[in-house]
Amino acid sequence: MKSDIAIAEIAQPYAQALMSVAESKNQIEEFGEDVRSLLNLLQNSSELQGFIGNPFIEADKKKAVINEVVGESTNSNLRNFLMLLVDRRRILLLEPICQQYITLLRQKNQTVLAEITSAVPLSQEQEQAIREKVIAMTNAHQVDLETKIDPDLIGGVIIKVGSQVIDASLRSQLRRLSLRLSGS
Repeated sequence: MKSDIAIAEIAQPYAQALMSVAESKNQIEEFGEDVRSLLNLLQNSSELQGFIGNPFIEADKKKAVINEVVGESTNSNLRNFLMLLVDRRRILLLEPICQQYITLLRQKNQTVLAEITSAVPLSQEQEQAIREKVIAMTNAHQVDLETKIDPDLIGGVIIKVGSQVIDASLRSQLRRLSLRLSGS
């Protein structure tokens, strides 16, 4: 399979074209909601991913399934875009295109993505505190949180914003303590 960088380079112009359509219709947020729903559906359905990525399935069948999956509530311009991807045999790039669109939307809204890994689910207050900390660090207007649970952390959190990582996990603190003790 192609590298992630090559896929991103192919997906970028399509995501930019989708953003241009959304801007021309003054519907970037509405497109964003539909794209997030579509991305969520793709990430949670390996069957749909397999169907879309199968080169032996005819374009008409793919179009019919996509129309059924996205439904009438999805923006007609977005549906047309999906049909264009099928016609151009780029539908297998739908997930990276959606991810790129979300990235472009975040840039437009001056929103950053904070990836949070914790040992246990965070409360609303903890999530809000993390949002405020990230806003103070980045001067962004908004913060999107993407949370993951990793029981191996024992406690604490790891916060990743772009290339910056804040590791406040108990596992990391124990590792640092172990290194200090072994170095003495």
